[in-house]
Amino acid sequence: MRRSANLYPWDVDGDPAAADRIAGLGLTEVTLAAAYHSVRAVTPYHPQHRIVTRDAATYYRTDPARWRGSRLRPVQAEPSGSFERAAAQLRAAGITVTAWAVLTHNSRLGAADPSCTVENAFGDSYPWALCAGSPAVRDYAAALAAEVAALAGAGAIELEACGWYGIEHGSAHDKTAGAAGPAAGWLLSVCFCAACGQAYAAAGADPVQLRAAIRSTADQVLAGHREGPGSPGDGPGILPGDMAEVLLAVRAALAERFLREVIAAVRDAAPGKPVLVHAHHDPRAAGANPGYDPAVLLGPAGADGVVLLGPAGADGVVLACWDPAVAAADVAWTAAVAPPGARIAASLLAVAGLGGQPATLPEQAEAVRAVGATELRLYHAGLAAPSDLAAIGSLGSARV
Repeated sequence: MRRSANLYPWDVDGDPAAADRIAGLGLTEVTLAAAYHSVRAVTPYHPQHRIVTRDAATYYRTDPARWRGSRLRPVQAEPSGSFERAAAQLRAAGITVTAWAVLTHNSRLGAADPSCTVENAFGDSYPWALCAGSPAVRDYAAALAAEVAALAGAGAIELEACGWYGIEHGSAHDKTAGAAGPAAGWLLSVCFCAACGQAYAAAGADPVQLRAAIRSTADQVLAGHREGPGSPGDGPGILPGDMAEVLLAVRAALAERFLREVIAAVRDAAPGKPVLVHAHHDPRAAGANPGYDPAVLLGPAGADGVVLLGPAGADGVVLACWDPAVAAADVAWTAAVAPPGARIAASLLAVAGLGGQPATLPEQAEAVRAVGATELRLYHAGLAAPSDLAAIGSLGSARV
C-alpha cells in the first residue's frame, strides 16, 4: 500500500539531514506544500529554527507573466524557491514529491479584497475564505493550480480547499467552536456575496428571503431555541419550504464549475500528472476538505450516468481520516461510489500532539485498506515528535 507523509518546505530546506530522516522511515513519497495558508508551525529537527510563522504564500518561484493583470495574485514567500530546493533534496534521496496546493483558504488575499470572500447571511465577511462562486477566485485558483502542477520537481499534485470554504478556520486563536456546532456552522458557511446572490436569483430563489431565513434559523440554533442536527450535511434540513433544495443545488453547481475549471487548467498545464483533491464525501460540506459527490469529483460520469467532468475529473481523492471511529465508514462510502481505478487516499493523523493516535497507526491503516483505501497520507512528518516518527516508521514493517 502506497504511503506518503506531509511536509512543509521549511522542514527540509536548510536541513541537510531531513531527506535521509524521511527515507529512514521507509517512505519513498512525500506531499510537499507549494502554496499554503497562514500557519504557525513547530520544526523540532531543523538546525536553524524551532517555530516558523508564515502568512498565506507560495513557496515556489512564481511566473510574473502568468499573473500580470490578475485581480488576485499569490504572494511569494521569501526566501524564494524553498519548494524547489526541498523537492530537489528529497528526490536526491530517492523520494518522489507530490505538490500540495491550498486554493480557497487564503486570509492574505481575502483581507486585501473582501469582495472575493465568503459573506454570510448576516453580512460578515470571512477574510480567510475565498468564495468558490466568484469569477475572480475561479480564475485565481485555476491559474495557481496550473502553475503548481507544472513544477518540474513534482510528479503529481494535491489540491486542498478546492471548492467551498466557510466558517471553518484553524488559527487566529479561533473561538467559534463552542458556539457554532454542525448545524450553525453549515448555515454560517453559506455565501451571500454579489456573485452568489446572482446565482441564487438565477435559480429562482429570492436572495433576500433566503438570507433572512438563514439568519433566523442560525440565530435560533445559536441561542439554543432549536436543536441542531448532528452533522453539517443536516443543516439545510431545518430551512423552510424548498429553500434547502434550491440552496444545495446552486452550491453544488457552483462547486462543480469551480472544480471543472481548476482541474482542466491542471490538465492543460501538466498533461499526464495525477491530480488528487482533498474532499469530504458529503457534497454539502465546506472547509479544507469541501464536499463533492465522489462520482462527480472523480468522473467521468455522475451517479445518473451523465458525463460531468470527462477527462477533467480528478484521479483520486484524499479523505481526512483523522478520527479512527469513523474513518473506515467514510472510506467505505467513498469506495462504494467511486469509479473503478480511482485513487482513494486515507489521511491518518500521526501526531499525538494534534490529537492523533500514532501508536495504533498499523491498525488504522489496515482498517481503511480493508474497505477500499488504495494509499495513505501520514500527517505530518515535519510536526511529528520522535515517538510519532517511530510510529510512522512502524508502518514500514506492518503488513498493510
